[in-house]
Amino acid sequence: MAIETIFSKIIRREVPAQIVYEDELVTAFRDIHPQAPTHVLIVPNKVIPTAADVTAADEPLLGRMFTVAAQIARTEGIDADGYRLIVNCRDHGAQEVYHLHMHLLGGRKLGAMLARA
Repeated sequence: MAIETIFSKIIRREVPAQIVYEDELVTAFRDIHPQAPTHVLIVPNKVIPTAADVTAADEPLLGRMFTVAAQIARTEGIDADGYRLIVNCRDHGAQEVYHLHMHLLGGRKLGAMLARA
């Protein structure tokens, strides 16, 4: 059984959030600590702890996350200039909430993905 997360509570409206999209598969809301002018989290309504826990049965859900990201980018007016999609996985990937989620960032030119060592 999947664990309870802050994102589950947002999906159920038990915790306030600025929701920008919702359907039967995913919910998208603004990050409370934005790293860019547009920073939206796209979260499956089903708790999947990490990207490593995705199964073949989840493929329609993952596709929806990408199509919703493109739709939100258009709505936010950042699609023409571009945007970044990020999914972190586990500790070394800097995952903070163990409920699979995609970050949609844009609205300005973004820096390098990783600092060079």
